[in-house]
Amino acid sequence: MLSSLARPASAALRRSFSTSAQNNAKVAVLGASGGIGQPLSLLLKNSPLVSRLTLYDIAHTPGVAADLSHIETKATVKGYLGPEQLPDCLKGCDVVVIPAGVPRKPGMSRDDLFNTNATIVATLPAACAQHCPEAMICVIANPVNSTIPITAEVFKKHGAYDPNKIFGVTTLDIVRANTFVAELKGLDPARVNVPVIGGHAGKTIIPLISQCTPKVDFPQDQLTTLTGRIQEAGTEVVKAKAGAGSATLSMAYAGARFVFSLVDAVNGKEGVVECSFVKSQETECAYFSTPLLLGKKGIEKNLGIGKVSSFEEKMIAQAIPELKASIKKGEDFVKSMK
Repeated sequence: MLSSLARPASAALRRSFSTSAQNNAKVAVLGASGGIGQPLSLLLKNSPLVSRLTLYDIAHTPGVAADLSHIETKATVKGYLGPEQLPDCLKGCDVVVIPAGVPRKPGMSRDDLFNTNATIVATLPAACAQHCPEAMICVIANPVNSTIPITAEVFKKHGAYDPNKIFGVTTLDIVRANTFVAELKGLDPARVNVPVIGGHAGKTIIPLISQCTPKVDFPQDQLTTLTGRIQEAGTEVVKAKAGAGSATLSMAYAGARFVFSLVDAVNGKEGVVECSFVKSQETECAYFSTPLLLGKKGIEKNLGIGKVSSFEEKMIAQAIPELKASIKKGEDFVKSMK
């Protein structure tokens, strides 16, 4: 099943979908002027799956929209600026992607981001719940382990909650795992699939190398190093950028890949599987990332954790207390809001 993960290779997408009458996804990007938002919007504009792209931010969106609108693909693009224009940006949307928020800086944990980004993430889903309650919501804003519970609680407050339509985008962890495994084994990364479960920060990121397709084996010391690299890959980028930002380009790619998979599934494509941090009953955590079969209404089936090695089992046990604390932090934040 996992080998059928949809890839957003644009030439392949053009060939596969250019004749379909369903390539009419209306997508909004909230935080479209930022480091992730701009390249993400470019990838969405380049896709034949998207017919309308609405861009929202608190600065620069008219310019970003004007720039993108000159690209020779069919998606119409419009920029919206400031809270008073947000409702118009959201009306009629099928998918809303939220990369809004501040990026991580050197020495900053994802938790340090919480106070700034939690407020932003609480405001945007509130507008979504009011103006496009049926849309699929894809949250990129970190810390995802807390921003997804925040999004869910905000939707509940507005009576618009559907757990099958709210996704924490953890795809970058899968993309990195696929790339790093491919590098070590001399494989084509586009043909490697490593499910990554748990959460989207440090030790909560659990790559299931034992479930990789094609099957790969590593000695324990190499496996430990590889796992650590996947878990800390975000920090690797933050350090390499030396204060100039965090993972923006690879995150934009991963976000676009997830959106394309979701749109494919909504359009009726079968067998589309992606991992995502969602409401879950797979563990004692209220939210947990596992492979999901996507369908017309969002999550069609949670495919669960599957068979894991004893090394992976230990990682799951270690991740759960941290995940529970991050989830509670998100839920408590919404409870404390006026």
